[in-house]
Amino acid sequence: MIDTTVFQDKTAIYYTLGCKLNFSETSTIGKMLAQAGVRTARKGEKADICVINTCSVTEMADKKCRQAIHRLVKQHPGAFVVVTGCYAQLKPDQIVHIEGVDVVLGAEQKKDLFQYLGNLKKGKVGEAFTTATKDITSFIPSCSRGDRTRYFLKVQDGCDYYCSYCTIPLARGRSRNGTIKSLVEQARQAAADGGKEIVLTGVNIGDFGWSTGETFIDLIKALDEVEGIERYRISSIEPNLLTDEIIEFVASSKRFMPHFHIPLQSGSDAVLKLMRRRYDTALFASKINKIKEIMPHAFIGVDVIVGTRGETEVYFEEAYQFIASLDITQLHVFSYSERPGTHALKIEHQVSPEEKRQRSQKLLNLSASKTKSFYQRYIGDTVRALMEKPKAGMPMHGFTENYIRVEIDNDKALDNKVVTLRLRGFNEEQTALRATILV
Repeated sequence: MIDTTVFQDKTAIYYTLGCKLNFSETSTIGKMLAQAGVRTARKGEKADICVINTCSVTEMADKKCRQAIHRLVKQHPGAFVVVTGCYAQLKPDQIVHIEGVDVVLGAEQKKDLFQYLGNLKKGKVGEAFTTATKDITSFIPSCSRGDRTRYFLKVQDGCDYYCSYCTIPLARGRSRNGTIKSLVEQARQAAADGGKEIVLTGVNIGDFGWSTGETFIDLIKALDEVEGIERYRISSIEPNLLTDEIIEFVASSKRFMPHFHIPLQSGSDAVLKLMRRRYDTALFASKINKIKEIMPHAFIGVDVIVGTRGETEVYFEEAYQFIASLDITQLHVFSYSERPGTHALKIEHQVSPEEKRQRSQKLLNLSASKTKSFYQRYIGDTVRALMEKPKAGMPMHGFTENYIRVEIDNDKALDNKVVTLRLRGFNEEQTALRATILV
């Protein structure tokens, strides 16, 4: 039994890098500490505990993690510093030697946080606790919102896809998931706590059920019956796992929104093979066409990586033309980053940093054009949007069912409320549509 009295009246600060799954897990860690009497430090207050949840999807992500650790150690002198997440799992020896770090926890250890915090007394050197990738087996439940309006429900963790450029399977372990029963119960609790919208998160959520003998379609059908939750969104799902049955269910469901996020990574079949992806452009295009056929108003976000090893000018141009031809809404563009231990390092052709920047900008321009066109289609329409707590001095914002960002005059009473709006036109920054409240 852990004696948690040492945590009474302590303060903590939480810093998260990376994906929605990380934000969900950080929020769960925050709940654990709060139950032991730790409160979140106020702005400008020196914290007793710093928890940093890291990402390692690119070399830049690693660099940002190191910068965040140094910055927080400086801002909170004497704080007990805990580092966890993917970078912590992959490079614990690097992190533990950063001045001020006390504990580094791998993927398997974060669930037993208190076991590694001791009495919060800092030692001369930090300690790292990690488990070999093959021994990462725990599924750590998480359904949290942190300081956000939307809840993030972790349904799956780990990945059995060893794409040539990716280290996430090494950082997260094999695919595993919670049971449908347990996830439905977490959704019910979120509804009881006042939650209106839940985003389903994971590393490879379409692979849900591998460890429990269930299926993703059965999960979303069960969640659709939870009273009180008005909206669900499916986070990134692999195109080869996005079945017609899933698409058709979303189109007819009571609560799942017409919003998809699908990783493409490259629009060149040759590059997809080098990446060891499990589909080709024909399959990807068929998924987009299927969605648009029955949900023409659906928002479709797409991940793309530029400058991977093997991506020649010809292959990039093929990819660009393919992506341009798709009826999608937005691109999330990432520049390829060398990852130690990946198969991609064996591919000879390399793309210069300058060429990566140019290719990235070309795709970002295409994305801006597609997003603007999508938004323009709905100016003048009446929509329903879930409003979110604004930052100080900022207009209140929210998202429509098909994920159009909207802005209204600030009214804190509307936080976490679904309201009816009329869309008027773009804001000054062209990042959202201004709207007028009807109901």
